[in-house]
Parts: sequence; C-alpha cells; structure tokens
Amino acid sequence: MNSLLPGETLDLRGTRCPLNFVKTKIKIDEMANGELLEIMLDAGEPVKNVPQSITAEGHEVLGIEKLDDGNFMVLVKV
Repeated sequence: MNSLLPGETLDLRGTRCPLNFVKTKIKIDEMANGELLEIMLDAGEPVKNVPQSITAEGHEVLGIEKLDDGNFMVLVKV
C-alpha cells in the first residue's frame, strides 16, 4: 500500500460508530472519482464496519494496514 499516495487523510481515531462512517461519507462526497483517501481508524467495530460500508457505497477498499499503535489505516479509492 505504501506505493500509493492518498490525496486526503481522515483521522477518525477515537470517533465512535456510526459517526466515523458518517464523517467518511461526507469526506468521500467532497472528493473526485479516482482519488485516494487514507482513513485512520480504531481497532474493533470501526475497522470492521467502516470498510464494509464504504464497499456497500460502491467505493473500493484497496487495503487495510495495522499500525504499530494498534489502530488501522484503510486506503480507499473513491
């Protein structure tokens, strides 16, 4: 995933479900098709639910990477 550079980064660590997906959807709606969005998420429900919701909305999850701090980075193609 490191070879792809995101156009935007959205740090949602500490944001509860479903607000983290709501904020993600707002950011995606502001972006152009084909842009890359990096989303920082907490472990647990956020990293499970947000990528599923993104896919259901018709966007592509390119990868999910566990970070050293135990959180996750999700790379999305809008």
